Amino acid sequence: MAENLHGLGIDVTIVEMADQVMAPIDIEMASIVHNHIGDLGVTLILKDGVKSFADGGKTVVLSSGKTVSTDLIIFAVGVRPENQLAKAAGLAIGARGGIVTDHRMTTSDPDIYAVGDATEITDYVSGGKTMIALAGPANKQARIVADALCGNEDRYEGALGTSVAKVFDLTVAATGMNEKALKAANLPYRALHTHPGSHAGYYPGAETISMKLLFHPETGAIYGAQAVGGEGGCKRIDVIATAIYAKLKVTDLADLDLAYAPPYSSAKDPVNMLGYYGENILAGLDETYQWHEVAGLAAEGAYFLDVREPVEFELGALPGAVNVPLGSIRERIAELPKDKTIHVYCLSGIRSHAALRILVQNGFTVKNLDGGYKTWQCLYAVCEPTVSTKIDDSGAMKAESVKEEKKAMNQPDAILKVDACGLQCPGPIVQLYKAMKDMKEGQVLEITATDPGFLKDIGSWAAKTGNTLISANLLDKVVTAKLQKGVGDFAKNKDVAVTETKNGTTIVVFSQDLDKAIAAFIIASGAASMGKKVSLFFTFWGLNILRKPKRVKVKKTFIERMFGFMMPRGVNKLPISNMNMAGMGPMMIKGIMKKKNVDSLQTLMASAREMGVKIIACAMSMDIMGIKQEELIDGIEIAGVATYLGDTTEANHNLFI
Repeated sequence: MAENLHGLGIDVTIVEMADQVMAPIDIEMASIVHNHIGDLGVTLILKDGVKSFADGGKTVVLSSGKTVSTDLIIFAVGVRPENQLAKAAGLAIGARGGIVTDHRMTTSDPDIYAVGDATEITDYVSGGKTMIALAGPANKQARIVADALCGNEDRYEGALGTSVAKVFDLTVAATGMNEKALKAANLPYRALHTHPGSHAGYYPGAETISMKLLFHPETGAIYGAQAVGGEGGCKRIDVIATAIYAKLKVTDLADLDLAYAPPYSSAKDPVNMLGYYGENILAGLDETYQWHEVAGLAAEGAYFLDVREPVEFELGALPGAVNVPLGSIRERIAELPKDKTIHVYCLSGIRSHAALRILVQNGFTVKNLDGGYKTWQCLYAVCEPTVSTKIDDSGAMKAESVKEEKKAMNQPDAILKVDACGLQCPGPIVQLYKAMKDMKEGQVLEITATDPGFLKDIGSWAAKTGNTLISANLLDKVVTAKLQKGVGDFAKNKDVAVTETKNGTTIVVFSQDLDKAIAAFIIASGAASMGKKVSLFFTFWGLNILRKPKRVKVKKTFIERMFGFMMPRGVNKLPISNMNMAGMGPMMIKGIMKKKNVDSLQTLMASAREMGVKIIACAMSMDIMGIKQEELIDGIEIAGVATYLGDTTEANHNLFI
């Protein structure tokens, strides 16, 4: 409904009480859908429900207190089995209201059968009971009953819940168990993510398909798979569904002989690539870490190595990451630490796998980010918005499409046109960079690309390189963008250029108290979320917040060692300002925070860094207190008061904690 109404030019808002849309897929896969919905100008409100209605139904009041003005309300809140007849007949009903059936679709009464959405059936993967409201299983069940009525014995072995949906320009498909179901069933599993093209990249029109596969970490048995992206995702999910029914293992996927021609696939089909990746993991050739582990690793001071090209690194990176392109890694290998685990990553995990193999063979301990930066950034990367959400005078939320506003402007003609269709990231950005390098200040370029992430990348790239994004729009899966080199007349006349305003926040953190540290990072994250440039300046006792939790061997004087012994080492040892009670107070605070689903200080710190908050350790205080740079978590800037005062000149308020 949202897609069709949006296609008619109507402003649409989707309100979803859960933290994601498309429940059959996991949240990192659903985040691709969330970003796509936002890119198209549809407002998506997650983790908020409808509380009431006002103004005769023209205002929707949400649980959070926000309001949405509307002319039409459509309820699409799920389904439940219509089982009244079954209940009246005294048939057995499952916990979720489904009519209990056996392998012949017989109910608890041997003379009564049940098929379709209202039945409780067997989950083919787990063997447990499930309910699947899909037409495919219903039709198969009906044939089983027809056979039974004719005296033929047949069995319904269960369903995988294989499904596909068109969500605007995306195909969303899934089969088998997702990660949420595996956790609920307490089953051991490994996950892997890939981002292949729908067909050969050199053939026009290739689109990215983001894929996720779940399998048993020892046997390699396949639990399920998900695909989000361009055309061809449904085909791959169907192949994997067949593999699950045939009880193939993840390693068997590499051997499947699948149809290939450049307009339809690659010589190594995306399904084959899942098999190769699974082989590497089971053989111990690729030790991985997951997207949701990044924040915790960052808080612990993990070493992140980005092996992408510098132009990609400029668009965004993991917190505190060091950039050494794959092509330079052998020449620069002496720069890398052997005394800690290197957490390597690239865009999708392919280049970083090559880097991992090089480094492991040279004596390094290395883990590869599963799915690469592309998987992580869907949830955490801060990008230039293509759609903004504003609050009107009545407090109601309204989505305004930035790209539509810019399309309406009187745009200058492009002197150069670049066709980057079919190229996957970073291909379009690289082509843009090369083309604009030879252009003169003020000249305009038009670029087209089919990589869906390009719509967001283009805004970030223009802002970081000092160029002007005139317009960017998505039509029929093609992104078309116009850019002006530098900040020329168009930007000045149309108010596109960034204006000089004091919109920063500076916070001096003097205290080492846990509660004050939490407050500092909550305020910093809140300010960053409002678009402010935030600097946290840690001095004297506040430096203990930035210390690593484990002792680091560094050369110190006797007094410096005494200082280090007496001071808390990292966030886990911080006291609280009141009711510390010999350490009981902080434990109580942490327990209450966990119970109330409030992020821990480690998570708050990682989140702030991901949002671009600058964290500065006072060099003078470090010297006085005997704290060495090696003792601080990674990604911290060491600077003096001059740096802090420089940031305050761009701030419209300053706090002292």
